[in-house]
Amino acid sequence: MLFRDRRDAGRRLARSLRAYGGREDVVVLALPRGGVPVGYEVARAIDAPLDIFLVRKLGTPGQLELAMGAIASGGVVFVNADVMQALGLPPSAIDTAVRREQVELERREEAYRGHRPRLPLEGRTVILIDDGLATGSSMRAAARAVAAQKPARVVVAVPVAAPSTCADLGREVDEIVCAYTPVDFAAVGHWYDDFTQTEDAEVQQLLQQAAEERTTRAVKR
Repeated sequence: MLFRDRRDAGRRLARSLRAYGGREDVVVLALPRGGVPVGYEVARAIDAPLDIFLVRKLGTPGQLELAMGAIASGGVVFVNADVMQALGLPPSAIDTAVRREQVELERREEAYRGHRPRLPLEGRTVILIDDGLATGSSMRAAARAVAAQKPARVVVAVPVAAPSTCADLGREVDEIVCAYTPVDFAAVGHWYDDFTQTEDAEVQQLLQQAAEERTTRAVKR
Protein backbone atom coordinates (compact mmCIF):
# COMPACT_ATOMS: atom_id res chain seq x y z
CA MET A 1 0.00 0.00 0.00
CA LEU A 2 1.13 3.56 -0.67
CA PHE A 3 -1.04 5.34 1.91
CA ARG A 4 -2.38 4.55 5.37
CA ASP A 5 -5.58 6.50 4.69
CA ARG A 6 -6.81 9.63 2.89
CA ARG A 7 -5.38 12.02 5.46
CA ASP A 8 -1.94 10.45 5.02
CA ALA A 9 -2.35 10.70 1.24
CA GLY A 10 -3.20 14.41 1.56
CA ARG A 11 -0.13 15.16 3.64
CA ARG A 12 2.07 13.42 1.12
CA LEU A 13 0.38 15.05 -1.87
CA ALA A 14 0.89 18.46 -0.27
CA ARG A 15 4.66 18.05 -0.66
CA SER A 16 4.18 18.29 -4.43
CA LEU A 17 2.17 21.51 -4.08
CA ARG A 18 4.52 23.57 -1.93
CA ALA A 19 4.92 26.15 -4.69
CA TYR A 20 1.33 27.23 -4.04
CA GLY A 21 1.85 27.78 -0.33
CA GLY A 22 0.98 31.13 1.27
CA ARG A 23 -0.53 32.63 -1.87
CA GLU A 24 -3.66 34.75 -1.55
CA ASP A 25 -4.98 33.72 -4.97
CA VAL A 26 -5.11 29.96 -4.31
CA VAL A 27 -8.29 28.00 -3.51
CA VAL A 28 -8.45 24.27 -2.78
CA LEU A 29 -11.62 22.52 -3.99
CA ALA A 30 -12.15 18.94 -2.85
CA LEU A 31 -14.51 16.46 -4.50
CA PRO A 32 -16.79 14.93 -1.84
CA ARG A 33 -16.73 12.66 -0.24
CA GLY A 34 -13.36 10.91 -0.53
CA GLY A 35 -11.49 13.97 -1.75
CA VAL A 36 -12.30 16.05 1.33
CA PRO A 37 -9.87 14.40 3.82
CA VAL A 38 -7.16 14.68 1.15
CA GLY A 39 -8.04 18.29 0.37
CA TYR A 40 -8.17 19.22 4.05
CA GLU A 41 -4.54 18.19 4.54
CA VAL A 42 -3.42 19.93 1.34
CA ALA A 43 -5.23 23.19 2.22
CA ARG A 44 -3.79 23.10 5.73
CA ALA A 45 -0.25 22.52 4.47
CA ILE A 46 -0.28 25.34 1.92
CA ASP A 47 -2.45 27.70 4.01
CA ALA A 48 -5.26 27.99 1.48
CA PRO A 49 -9.05 28.10 1.92
CA LEU A 50 -10.90 24.80 1.46
CA ASP A 51 -14.23 24.37 -0.25
CA ILE A 52 -16.08 21.54 -1.95
CA PHE A 53 -16.98 21.02 -5.58
CA LEU A 54 -19.71 18.50 -6.14
CA VAL A 55 -19.55 15.87 -8.84
CA ARG A 56 -21.71 12.77 -9.26
CA LYS A 57 -20.69 9.80 -11.36
CA LEU A 58 -23.23 8.60 -13.92
CA GLY A 59 -23.26 4.83 -13.61
CA THR A 60 -24.23 2.61 -16.52
CA PRO A 61 -27.54 0.70 -16.32
CA GLY A 62 -27.01 -2.43 -14.25
CA GLN A 63 -23.39 -1.49 -13.49
CA LEU A 64 -23.60 1.68 -11.42
CA GLU A 65 -19.90 1.52 -10.50
CA LEU A 66 -18.93 1.78 -14.19
CA ALA A 67 -19.00 5.46 -15.13
CA MET A 68 -20.41 6.53 -18.47
CA GLY A 69 -19.99 10.17 -17.44
CA ALA A 70 -20.50 12.62 -14.60
CA ILE A 71 -22.37 15.78 -13.62
CA ALA A 72 -20.96 18.69 -11.63
CA SER A 73 -22.13 21.80 -9.84
CA GLY A 74 -23.12 24.37 -12.41
CA GLY A 75 -24.98 21.91 -14.64
CA VAL A 76 -21.95 20.56 -16.51
CA VAL A 77 -22.35 17.02 -17.93
CA PHE A 78 -19.34 14.99 -19.07
CA VAL A 79 -20.03 11.92 -21.23
CA ASN A 80 -17.51 9.09 -21.62
CA ALA A 81 -18.13 8.36 -25.29
CA ASP A 82 -15.88 5.26 -25.25
CA VAL A 83 -17.96 3.58 -22.54
CA MET A 84 -21.23 4.56 -24.22
CA GLN A 85 -20.08 3.12 -27.55
CA ALA A 86 -18.60 -0.05 -26.05
CA LEU A 87 -21.86 -0.89 -24.28
CA GLY A 88 -24.12 0.32 -27.08
CA LEU A 89 -25.96 2.73 -24.78
CA PRO A 90 -28.47 5.25 -26.20
CA PRO A 91 -28.42 8.97 -25.28
CA SER A 92 -31.51 8.40 -23.14
CA ALA A 93 -29.36 6.43 -20.68
CA ILE A 94 -27.45 9.64 -19.89
CA ASP A 95 -30.67 11.61 -19.45
CA THR A 96 -32.02 9.05 -16.98
CA ALA A 97 -28.79 8.97 -14.99
CA VAL A 98 -28.58 12.78 -14.84
CA ARG A 99 -32.08 13.04 -13.40
CA ARG A 100 -31.25 10.41 -10.78
CA GLU A 101 -27.92 11.86 -9.69
CA GLN A 102 -29.04 15.51 -9.73
CA VAL A 103 -31.21 14.78 -6.69
CA GLU A 104 -28.24 13.46 -4.70
CA LEU A 105 -25.98 16.30 -5.87
CA GLU A 106 -28.44 18.88 -4.57
CA ARG A 107 -28.84 16.99 -1.28
CA ARG A 108 -25.11 16.95 -0.69
CA GLU A 109 -24.72 20.61 -1.62
CA GLU A 110 -27.18 21.55 1.10
CA ALA A 111 -25.84 19.07 3.64
CA TYR A 112 -22.17 19.97 3.26
CA ARG A 113 -22.27 23.68 2.57
CA GLY A 114 -25.21 24.74 4.71
CA HIS A 115 -25.33 28.51 4.71
CA ARG A 116 -21.68 29.00 3.76
CA PRO A 117 -21.38 30.73 0.38
CA ARG A 118 -19.23 29.29 -2.38
CA LEU A 119 -15.75 30.71 -2.65
CA PRO A 120 -15.31 32.97 -5.68
CA LEU A 121 -13.15 31.36 -8.35
CA GLU A 122 -12.82 34.02 -11.04
CA GLY A 123 -9.21 35.12 -11.46
CA ARG A 124 -7.92 32.65 -8.88
CA THR A 125 -5.76 29.54 -9.01
CA VAL A 126 -8.00 26.57 -8.28
CA ILE A 127 -6.53 23.27 -7.07
CA LEU A 128 -9.01 20.43 -7.58
CA ILE A 129 -8.43 17.47 -5.26
CA ASP A 130 -9.69 13.89 -5.14
CA ASP A 131 -8.41 10.70 -3.51
CA GLY A 132 -7.38 9.25 -6.87
CA LEU A 133 -8.17 8.97 -10.58
CA ALA A 134 -9.40 5.82 -12.29
CA THR A 135 -11.42 6.75 -15.41
CA GLY A 136 -11.24 10.45 -14.55
CA SER A 137 -14.88 11.13 -15.49
CA SER A 138 -15.72 12.93 -12.24
CA MET A 139 -12.61 15.09 -12.33
CA ARG A 140 -13.12 16.01 -16.00
CA ALA A 141 -16.62 17.22 -15.21
CA ALA A 142 -15.31 19.20 -12.26
CA ALA A 143 -12.47 20.77 -14.24
CA ARG A 144 -14.80 21.85 -17.05
CA ALA A 145 -17.33 23.30 -14.62
CA VAL A 146 -14.61 25.21 -12.77
CA ALA A 147 -13.14 26.51 -16.04
CA ALA A 148 -16.53 28.01 -16.88
CA GLN A 149 -16.12 30.29 -13.84
CA LYS A 150 -13.02 31.91 -15.40
CA PRO A 151 -10.25 31.07 -12.93
CA ALA A 152 -6.72 32.16 -13.74
CA ARG A 153 -5.46 28.59 -13.54
CA VAL A 154 -6.90 25.10 -12.98
CA VAL A 155 -4.68 22.55 -11.27
CA VAL A 156 -5.74 18.94 -10.69
CA ALA A 157 -3.92 17.13 -7.88
CA VAL A 158 -4.38 13.55 -6.68
CA PRO A 159 -2.30 11.12 -4.63
CA VAL A 160 -2.58 8.24 -7.13
CA ALA A 161 -3.86 7.78 -10.67
CA ALA A 162 -3.93 5.46 -13.63
CA PRO A 163 -1.05 6.62 -15.87
CA SER A 164 -3.20 7.00 -18.99
CA THR A 165 -5.89 8.95 -17.14
CA CYS A 166 -3.31 11.30 -15.67
CA ALA A 167 -1.82 11.92 -19.11
CA ASP A 168 -5.19 12.43 -20.81
CA LEU A 169 -6.55 14.78 -18.16
CA GLY A 170 -3.32 16.74 -18.14
CA ARG A 171 -4.17 17.93 -21.66
CA GLU A 172 -7.39 19.55 -20.41
CA VAL A 173 -6.09 21.57 -17.44
CA ASP A 174 -3.25 24.00 -16.82
CA GLU A 175 -1.36 21.60 -14.57
CA ILE A 176 -1.84 18.10 -13.24
CA VAL A 177 -0.09 16.62 -10.22
CA CYS A 178 -0.41 12.84 -9.88
CA ALA A 179 1.92 11.97 -7.01
CA TYR A 180 2.01 8.29 -7.99
CA THR A 181 1.09 6.65 -11.30
CA PRO A 182 1.70 2.91 -10.81
CA VAL A 183 1.64 0.88 -14.02
CA ASP A 184 -0.33 -1.86 -12.26
CA PHE A 185 -2.93 0.67 -11.09
CA ALA A 186 -6.04 -1.59 -10.89
CA ALA A 187 -8.20 0.71 -8.70
CA VAL A 188 -7.82 3.73 -6.40
CA GLY A 189 -8.64 1.77 -3.24
CA HIS A 190 -5.89 -0.74 -4.01
CA TRP A 191 -3.31 1.84 -2.91
CA TYR A 192 -4.82 2.60 0.48
CA ASP A 193 -4.56 0.50 3.63
CA ASP A 194 -7.78 2.12 4.88
CA PHE A 195 -10.18 3.09 2.10
CA THR A 196 -13.30 3.15 4.26
CA GLN A 197 -16.06 5.29 2.76
CA THR A 198 -15.95 8.89 3.93
CA GLU A 199 -19.22 9.77 5.66
CA ASP A 200 -21.21 13.01 5.42
CA ALA A 201 -20.43 13.83 9.05
CA GLU A 202 -16.67 13.73 8.39
CA VAL A 203 -17.04 15.99 5.36
CA GLN A 204 -19.01 18.53 7.41
CA GLN A 205 -16.56 18.35 10.30
CA LEU A 206 -13.46 18.85 8.14
CA LEU A 207 -14.98 21.79 6.25
CA GLN A 208 -15.90 23.47 9.54
CA GLN A 209 -12.51 22.72 11.04
CA ALA A 210 -10.70 24.12 8.00
CA ALA A 211 -12.69 27.36 8.18
CA GLU A 212 -12.03 27.76 11.91
CA GLU A 213 -8.31 27.12 11.49
CA ARG A 214 -8.09 29.71 8.72
CA THR A 215 -9.82 32.27 10.95
CA THR A 216 -7.46 31.51 13.83
CA ARG A 217 -4.37 31.90 11.64
CA ALA A 218 -5.69 35.20 10.23
CA VAL A 219 -6.17 36.61 13.74
CA LYS A 220 -2.62 35.68 14.72
CA ARG A 221 -1.08 37.45 11.75
